[in-house]
Amino acid sequence: MPNIDPKKLPQHVAVIMDGNGRWAKMRGMHRVRGHEKGAEVVREIVRTSREIGISWLTLYAFSEENWKRPKTEVTALMKLLKRFLKDELKEMQENGIRLNAIGRIDKLPEDTRSTLFEIIEKTASNKDMVLTLALSYGGRQEIIDAIRKIAIKIEKHSMAPFDITEELVSAFLYTADMPDPDLLIRTSGEYRISNFLLWQVAYTEIYVTTALWPDFGRDEYLAAIQDFQKRERRFGATNSRE
Repeated sequence: MPNIDPKKLPQHVAVIMDGNGRWAKMRGMHRVRGHEKGAEVVREIVRTSREIGISWLTLYAFSEENWKRPKTEVTALMKLLKRFLKDELKEMQENGIRLNAIGRIDKLPEDTRSTLFEIIEKTASNKDMVLTLALSYGGRQEIIDAIRKIAIKIEKHSMAPFDITEELVSAFLYTADMPDPDLLIRTSGEYRISNFLLWQVAYTEIYVTTALWPDFGRDEYLAAIQDFQKRERRFGATNSRE
């Protein structure tokens, strides 16, 4: 693997996959074609992650705000998600990839949700990499859902307000069983988090590329990993040499 230090890999990479619609518009295509091309890139990035030894890969596939898009586009995205899941099952099984999902999954159409749960169940025993899809996901919504759960515990007197710590809040998030991301990649050149993993990215290294998601491939992904490996992560502490 060119210039990739296996000892300095990020354990968890999260990706905001942005630019599918713009990619299609620039080529005079329907936005759905951009999403289809984007799904091909997902396949390549998952394969590359598994190849180099990434343990956790989380992809922002459909946000809570995306429900506001035209109904025809949302319907097409749900169909594309179903097809992608079915097509990738064999490869996930062969490569030890476990599928996971976070977000308000109950809002997905019943057939899409059924397929999602089916693939999650079939890959549940795989242990080499976890692929998490953020679906109907919003970072603020996630925190609200966590607060509600904690409030219910307090109301039932099974928890006191002073029991609330960072660790406890993390345990009530959708990502309770996941490590926080080490690296967040954002495509399309936008410098914003877009309501993605707001709690979890407090100390995450961020890499922004101007490439639209359908143009983001193996080489660009490896460049992001290489950039991460050059950084010094201090987590609020000072450099010992300063």
